[in-house]
Amino acid sequence: MSNKPKKVKKIKNEVYEKELLNLQHELMNLQEWVTREKLKVVVVFEGRDAAGKGGVIKRMTQHLSPRVCRVVALPSPTERQKTQWYFQRYVSHLPAAGEIVLFDRSWYNRAGVEKVMGFCTDNEYREFLRSCPEFERMLVRSGIIVIKYWFSVSDDEQERRFQSRENDPLKRWKLSPMDLESRTRWAEYSRAKDEMFAHTDIKQAPWYVVKSDIKKHARLNCISHFLGMIPYKKIKHKKIKLPDRNVGIGYVRPPMSDQTFIPELFPKD
Repeated sequence: MSNKPKKVKKIKNEVYEKELLNLQHELMNLQEWVTREKLKVVVVFEGRDAAGKGGVIKRMTQHLSPRVCRVVALPSPTERQKTQWYFQRYVSHLPAAGEIVLFDRSWYNRAGVEKVMGFCTDNEYREFLRSCPEFERMLVRSGIIVIKYWFSVSDDEQERRFQSRENDPLKRWKLSPMDLESRTRWAEYSRAKDEMFAHTDIKQAPWYVVKSDIKKHARLNCISHFLGMIPYKKIKHKKIKLPDRNVGIGYVRPPMSDQTFIPELFPKD
């Protein structure tokens, strides 16, 4: 019997676009429910480099209000931040009532890249594994909904995506020095992920694994799962009637020649 994994049939583009649009409509309904009910939602996106986290976040937020749903992608900590309580710089980004915060990488940097690359001491790492579950339980007790996704990608597919980034000028910025270094430390990252799960896959905030070898499948599956994690109802709205526009009778606007317009290069002849 062959151990070769069964090839998964990819969703057709027209079906994907239709399903994605339906899910995005539901995200709009969820956004309105979160606002009305003053919910506080945190979504953590973690996983291998080039696993497709950014693509899911982009589709989730595409039509949502940035005042309600915002993405947090923090840079490397400053020298001052390195002296703070580890979770301190993340706490300031937590949601207030009626907000959804998506962490594109999060406090789990300590259990992943910092551990593998030696950016933290062994004591700091062990303290993180002890304190992280308590930190998340504290968030949940305070009324914050915490949802954590791990994006799983095979080594062959990750390699293909790295090659694509290398050859595409529009994607080359995604190849950071850390991404390049991670190519040589696949086993170390695997061990770090497994130990992280062993300590932080808790009942109050479990990990949900997203298979992401096929990006379109991952996007639909993740968004669909997220919608199912928060009970919500569609809010009925009164029909909007636009008021008549005040044309400002008696007001004479200054001539258009007083303004500076950008060159109109398009459409080209």
